[in-house]
Parts: sequence; C-alpha cells; structure tokens
Amino acid sequence: MDYTAAFTSAVARVRAEGRYRVFANLLRRKGEFPRARWRTPDGDTRDVTVWCSNDYLGMGQSACVTESMKKAIDEVGAGAGGTRNISGTTNYHVELERSLADLHGKEAALLFTSGYISNEATIATLGKILPNLIIYSDALNHASMIEGVRGAKCEKHVWRHNDVAHLEELLKAAPKDAPKLIAFESVYSMDGDIGPIKAVCDLADKYGAMTYLDEVHAVGLYGLRGGGISEREGLADRLTIIEGTLGKAYGVMGGYIAADAVIVDAIRSWAPGFIFTTSLAPALAAGARASVEYLKSDHALREKHQERAATLKAKLADAGLPVMDTPTHIVPVKVGDPVLCKRLSDALLEEHGIYVQPINYPTVPRGTERLRFTPSPLHTDAMMDELVDALRAVYQRYSNVRVA
Repeated sequence: MDYTAAFTSAVARVRAEGRYRVFANLLRRKGEFPRARWRTPDGDTRDVTVWCSNDYLGMGQSACVTESMKKAIDEVGAGAGGTRNISGTTNYHVELERSLADLHGKEAALLFTSGYISNEATIATLGKILPNLIIYSDALNHASMIEGVRGAKCEKHVWRHNDVAHLEELLKAAPKDAPKLIAFESVYSMDGDIGPIKAVCDLADKYGAMTYLDEVHAVGLYGLRGGGISEREGLADRLTIIEGTLGKAYGVMGGYIAADAVIVDAIRSWAPGFIFTTSLAPALAAGARASVEYLKSDHALREKHQERAATLKAKLADAGLPVMDTPTHIVPVKVGDPVLCKRLSDALLEEHGIYVQPINYPTVPRGTERLRFTPSPLHTDAMMDELVDALRAVYQRYSNVRVA
C-alpha cells in the first residue's frame, strides 16, 4: 500500500472540487475587535477587519473575561491537571456549571471541552443508557449531532428540515412504548433560520419523546438573560436537554449540557467523551463564567447585535447583492460555486483587508456555497459601507453579474 499516494490523492480531490481550505494566520488585537493583523503567506503583516468570527459579541476581548482569566492563572496556574474524575475538578468548573444550570432554569449542567464533544458524547451516550432508543434527527443538524447519532448505534430517522408534519409521521409509525429522542437546533448557523421548538415540544409530549436542543448559535444572544431561543420563547422548561457552547457568544471555549440532575449525572457517569478527557483549564472556566454572568444582565448588547445584523442585511440588499433574508444574526450571501466563493474571499482579503471565510461543502451542501458574515455590536457603519463597496466590486468582477 502506497500510503503517501493515498493521502496525496485525498487532498488532490478536495483541491479539484475547489474546496481546499487555507487557514488565515490572524492575530487579534486585544481591545480592538473586530480589527486584527493578518500574516500573509509572504510573511508580511497587514491590518484586516474580521467579518466571520463566532465571537458574536466580542466577549473574547471583554475586560471582565480577560481579567477573570488572568486572576485564575495567578491563583491556580495553567492547566486543570487531569480529568474531571482525577484531580481536574476545581471550584471554577463547579461554579460555571451552576451558572449554566441557572441560565437555562435546569437542575444541573455538565461541562465538556467543546460544543462538538458535548453533542457527540451526550447523544451517543443516550443510546447506551436507553435500550431500543429511536432518535429523530433534523436533516440539517450539525456534524457533531450526526456523529452522536451514529455513535448511539440505535434506530434513527432523519426528518426533513423544520418539517414537523414529517416528524409526526415518523413518530406515529414507532411503537408507542419505545424510548424516543428528537434532536434539533434553535438557530441553524448556515441558513440562519430557527427550529420550530414549540411544535417539536408538543409532538414530544404527544408521543412520549425526549427533546435535545442545540442552542450553540443562540446562547448569550437571545432571551432576556441570554438563555437562547428557548428562553426567548418561554420553552426552556419543556426541553429535556439543552446544549450550548462557550466558544461563540461567550467568547471563550468549551461546551455543555443542562438538564435534570439525574440526566446530567447519568451522562457524567457513562460518557467516554467526558470521562476520559482532560478538564478545561481553570482560566477558561473562570473566563466563561464571567462572560455568562455578565450577559445575563446586559440585554442592551444583544439588542445592539440584532440592530447591526439587520443594518448589514439592508445595506447588502440595497446594493443588489444576493443576501439571504434570515430572522437571526446570521448574514449569508449566496454564491453557489466553490471556486467563485474562494475567489471572492481571497480578493476581499488581499485587496481590501476584509476577512470572511468561504463556506463550502461539507459545511453546506454542494451548490449552496456562500460567504457568511457575522456582524457584531462593534462593527461600525463605516466598516459595513467598506464591506459592501468591496464585495460589490469583487462580486461584479468575478461573477460577471452586474449589481446595483
């Protein structure tokens, strides 16, 4: 077996499809988000404006977060020193889990090293704990949820995206006494649409199913305290498990679930993805808790965030650019071709100092490639005008489509 040839061929196939990814070497400027420095392939350094960060509110630069992290390092050092079971649980972790449980009105919460791991480990573990479990997964669920379903090794059904009528057909066909789990998201991060939480909860009650809601692109951003879409719609108490991340709106790192204490205890006791991995660094837990607690009270920042997203959508639409109309903070501009998507992204960065990563397969289906903009409260009107002018110029040049 020629192993090198196999790996070379695998990369070549990605290149041939126009979806080979190149990482932008960025140095964020503390206190100056969304400004950053870009280290070019030639080794030069250039100033850029970041338009695709998941640090949606700029909390990764917030003094309350960074000072909490510095204080934790001064008090206990860098790493946790082990798994949660073996010396890796500190009071920082315990207090953060309490804050997260309170955020969602649940009895308990459990920290993981990332949102990906919290989804994969929890869903897979539910399949081990519940014999004959049937999982119903929305067609556009995140890759981490899909991997969790695979790891559960139980019967599964994929329901058409946000199609509750199709979901009910599938539920109705199952044995009444079979354990069931409906897994879906609140905000779908590529199209920016919202899951039908109330309708799903109604079906869960009707057919005796548990619910698992991924709120990673909504926690911190929606609801009066940042509990997500489920808090905004007054539905958190109807959901069995709420999953979230600390690496997006909260600006740090980590993932979690919140649920009844017995569910959290079972996952803590059974999930290999929790049991056998080193605990989050105490400084990360300290920074995340500071961010969670701060955003429970600063609703004005969330309102500013929504205003900025709406303003950018309006500016892009007025310029004749193919912006998708979404009910959330996600601002996608359709391109529909991986090569063109990459070309537009490269031109924006190299010629205009604007960084937005092309979104290609497998993140989105082939033929739906896009540029995904995530304006924050710190993106100014001047930055938006600069972006719109630059995007209009490069889009018209490379797509041969005339825009206003």
